[in-house]
Amino acid sequence: MWVLVFYDLPTDTIKERKAAAKFRKEIMGDGFTMFQFSIYVRHCASMENAQVHVKRVKSLLPEYGNIGILCITDKQFADIQIFICKKEKKPNAPYQQLELF
Repeated sequence: MWVLVFYDLPTDTIKERKAAAKFRKEIMGDGFTMFQFSIYVRHCASMENAQVHVKRVKSLLPEYGNIGILCITDKQFADIQIFICKKEKKPNAPYQQLELF
């Protein structure tokens, strides 16, 4: 599973900029990586694990702004088409989940 977090946070005041930066740092601390500006992704081993991270993101929501959270499968994520200046770029390989017993 992949968890995608999309956000559009206000940055007009110093307080709003600090809240936006704090939100970004906290989701990065939870293992999310930047996919594009204001879009962060995280790979999860299962839907149950994804729900843990969705719940965690919900607990970090700032007072103002728009945030979206989307869970998709590895297969759906693999179908993404990425273009940089009209040139197609292959998406990064999905993360490999390691298990320790």
